[in-house]
Amino acid sequence: MPNITGSFSGRVNVQASFSLRDQPNHELQTVEIAGVQRSPDPGWHDSRMVYWSTADIHSGHGVERGYFVNERAGGDRDWGTFEGTLEATGTAVTTEGTFTFTGGSGKFNGITGNGTYRGRMTSPAQVDVEWKGAYQLAGARTSGAA
Repeated sequence: MPNITGSFSGRVNVQASFSLRDQPNHELQTVEIAGVQRSPDPGWHDSRMVYWSTADIHSGHGVERGYFVNERAGGDRDWGTFEGTLEATGTAVTTEGTFTFTGGSGKFNGITGNGTYRGRMTSPAQVDVEWKGAYQLAGARTSGAA
């Protein structure tokens, strides 16, 4: 499996927050963020990523779960899921977690793999993420049969 590393810089397209009344300082958030990937791997460099997530936050500590799609200029796509934790202190928000590829199209049809991410909100509308992982394309697999 090839290893990959990269970064993502995105802007908030849509965001909604709900203050819950079950406990003090309990909030649910949904967000859509879009931007561009940077990576030494040409399969990810300059791909456009959109992700959608939900976060359940109690007094600044929470969990996030969501979905992502990477699309290349030629139309090839990969997609998957992610989950992690987040910490919010004042206006500073940091996240970290894991991601898993669950599918793809074109060159990325049948992709498998996973990795980790660490991110931070650099403003109320901007997020920067560093990530690393490994992937395998369906055409690169061997059957293992003798």
